[in-house]
Amino acid sequence: MSRELAGALCLVLVIEGLVLFAAPRSWQATMREVAKMSPRTLRLFGAVAIGIGLAALQWMH
Repeated sequence: MSRELAGALCLVLVIEGLVLFAAPRSWQATMREVAKMSPRTLRLFGAVAIGIGLAALQWMH
């Protein structure tokens, strides 16, 4: 695994941890709402997130 990828994954863990540490009740409420969504909607959100992430990565490089 490349150093950049490992660093990026570590940053994801830090950000996720900060959200859980700073606002655990909000995170729980959000997850309850997400659990109510259909798989199709979740896939759409995932596809949009991938697209935004790839576009941002391309823009940064």
